[in-house]
Amino acid sequence: MDKQITSRDGTPLAYARTGQGPAVVLVSGAMSTGATVAPLAARLADRFTVVPYDRRGRGASGDTPPYAVAREVEDLAALIEAAGGDAALYGISSGGALALTAAASGLPVRQVAVYEPPFAVYEGGAEERARYTRNLTEALAQGRRGDAVEHFLRLTGLAETMIQGARQSPIWADMEAIAPTLAYDDAVMGDGLVPRERLAAITVPVLAVAGGASPAWLREATRAVAETAPEGSYRTLEDQTHMVDPDVLAPVLAEFFAGS
Repeated sequence: MDKQITSRDGTPLAYARTGQGPAVVLVSGAMSTGATVAPLAARLADRFTVVPYDRRGRGASGDTPPYAVAREVEDLAALIEAAGGDAALYGISSGGALALTAAASGLPVRQVAVYEPPFAVYEGGAEERARYTRNLTEALAQGRRGDAVEHFLRLTGLAETMIQGARQSPIWADMEAIAPTLAYDDAVMGDGLVPRERLAAITVPVLAVAGGASPAWLREATRAVAETAPEGSYRTLEDQTHMVDPDVLAPVLAEFFAGS
């Protein structure tokens, strides 16, 4: 991230700007930075001005407590202004939920594309998310960042053996460093259920994309977004998982952003 702007509350935000054409802001998900979506940015830059950024509390961006989802919406407002005054948004996972919230708030957004926003459409999902919120809040309040990361990885469905393996990996320190922002993504997700009233307020085209090899509940959650948004559409990418291949995703996004 080689550029910086200041959000409304004074928080410095690091971002990059690449390519030429209509602006597209890329919103990363939990445990991610702008570098996570940089490969996708590179594949869209031949047709669009692409803006990946470090969300507050991550990477080279600053942070200003106390956190509120509204502050992240203001961050996107600042980025859209820096990009020229209007933009399309793309968000992956909980970043998709943030992009949808921003669009519903009335920001100058042309289109919104999301990849697998993890809303809890399965039986017992709301209770599981509430339990996760309690455990996460307690772990972070007590400074147990490693435990907070473990709670998140369990929520994603990662096996215990893989979680314990991750604890021994070189990237674990980086994961603990960013762990406080898990509370931010948890707040963005709300109660974890599909935010139907918020989605109904979005007046621009919405593309919801899921991987054909992802769990059924993620595909169902993504489809629910498309069916609830007034101008929603749904796509499945065959053989893709939550770790979607930018080479597969980019053409679908480019078609959507160029055609609406």
